[in-house]
Amino acid sequence: MTPLRLQAEARARLARGTPAIDVLIAAHQGSAPRETGTRMVVTPAEVLGTIGGGHLEWKAIEAARRLLARPDAPAETLDLPLGPALGQCCGGRVKLRLSRLTPEALDAWPLPPPRFHLQLHGAGHVGRAIVKLLTDIDGRVRWVDGREDEFPPHDPLEQPHITRIVSDAPEMEVAQAAPGTAFLVMTHRHDLDEALTEAILRRGDAAFCGLIGSATKRARFLSRFEARGLSAAQRGRLTCPIGLPGIAGKEPAVLAVSVVAQLLGCSASQRT
Repeated sequence: MTPLRLQAEARARLARGTPAIDVLIAAHQGSAPRETGTRMVVTPAEVLGTIGGGHLEWKAIEAARRLLARPDAPAETLDLPLGPALGQCCGGRVKLRLSRLTPEALDAWPLPPPRFHLQLHGAGHVGRAIVKLLTDIDGRVRWVDGREDEFPPHDPLEQPHITRIVSDAPEMEVAQAAPGTAFLVMTHRHDLDEALTEAILRRGDAAFCGLIGSATKRARFLSRFEARGLSAAQRGRLTCPIGLPGIAGKEPAVLAVSVVAQLLGCSASQRT
């Protein structure tokens, strides 16, 4: 669950009057299942998010539900060595802060920077499979298609980080994207794929430019781009076919896994 989704889901619970405990990893040392700043929300009947699972999470849920049973109890801190106290093999140490969640505290949650900003063109089978995978990955996605009926039903609580855009002029979306945006192009028309890919390459500042298709499609497009004046450096930024090498299969779900892994690898290299 992304931090933005966790915040939205927690806000919906508070709006319904459901009491909740914010479980925050306030600090960690050594090997730990999740990083400092990771949150989990515990209600009487639900657990939203995760601080890493295992015995650590079980102890945190138990402590949170004890706190829920005492409405006037103050916040508390648990300092847990993972090996000796919990029988986990991580070997690190985790400090948890448990506090009653309020709307004011929720509004003050710091949200980490997203892993990437993605502009995805195309709401066909592969586009839908990619967006489904991105539901629980902390990126910011602008999903563009001119065919409103192609978008599947949308739950804003489930995908608050994904914005759907119905546009007859998707090139304008490319022009208005922030520097460092990653792009995936997989529309229902080859001429539109070509126009969007050229616009992206001409920008020269995309973190990633991925085009669905074969090596033949790549060669044809690059030949046309060269004839229209794109430099070798600009043309060299095109990734087509998309997906990690060695993952065979053209099923939308398989291709989506491969492409999302490629996108995560690209975003990781951009941060280092």
